[in-house]
Amino acid sequence: MYRCCNVKRFLIMLLCDLIAVGLLMLLFQSSLFRTEGVSDPANQGVSLPVLMYHSVFSGRHSDYVIPPEVLESDLQYLSAKGYQAVLVSDLIRYVYHGTPLPEKPVMITFDDGYYNNLEQCLPLLEKYDMCAVISVVGSYIVNQAEQDSHVTAYSYLTFPEIRTLLDSGRIEIGNHTYDLHSHAHRQGCGILPEESESAYRELLRSDLEQLQSLLASQVQIRPVVFTYPFGYVCRESIPVIRSMGFLATLTCYEELNWITRDPDCLYGLGRYNRPYGITTEQYMQKALKGS
Repeated sequence: MYRCCNVKRFLIMLLCDLIAVGLLMLLFQSSLFRTEGVSDPANQGVSLPVLMYHSVFSGRHSDYVIPPEVLESDLQYLSAKGYQAVLVSDLIRYVYHGTPLPEKPVMITFDDGYYNNLEQCLPLLEKYDMCAVISVVGSYIVNQAEQDSHVTAYSYLTFPEIRTLLDSGRIEIGNHTYDLHSHAHRQGCGILPEESESAYRELLRSDLEQLQSLLASQVQIRPVVFTYPFGYVCRESIPVIRSMGFLATLTCYEELNWITRDPDCLYGLGRYNRPYGITTEQYMQKALKGS
């Protein structure tokens, strides 16, 4: 009888241990244990912070203009903390083909296609062995870049300069619309209140294709990432963007991203804008940890 009780006690304790281990495994796989910039060993996903920059030059500074020394401080910080920059193409390979991402990935993005992204930013990316996504606006290239070029403060990239960036192997180009980057008439590429969905979708498709075709003819690429102007996302834009072959979209929602094997995770990626006037540590505390 005594021996039987011991066996029962042993079996009960073993069962409790197994249940405890199972609960710990479930917790480990949950979002409670998702840590900053760490890949899940069970292929459950990867935490991805995305940083958003615009113009970089020494002069007038704002929420969208920072001096080169601030960018260098940020890149130095990332490098020292073990972060490795990735491109949208790296995310696509992870999602669709299972190609591993770095243990601590980060994505660096620049919006609008300023000339200083070549002059000021590329040397710093090379110095710290980083890469970046630059989203360009077609009308800026066609109407402004060639006529008023090589001014660090405000010029935009020309097609030959975009080719130079691509040839560096560190830059991926995104579509930022051909001519819908404006507050004047509509909110970026959003639908107007009086506009029918069919008319809107045709307008958006025509605009995006105009830039896609230009980039294909001038620099032999068709971007797979679309960046919403001013971060404005409207429901009616989503089927157009997907049907045109864009595999990822960038917004201005300030949130961390969780990259899984589900292709839908690449749409609506959040980003943290880099303003002037705060330290690298303050910015990174927010952007890398979502705090």
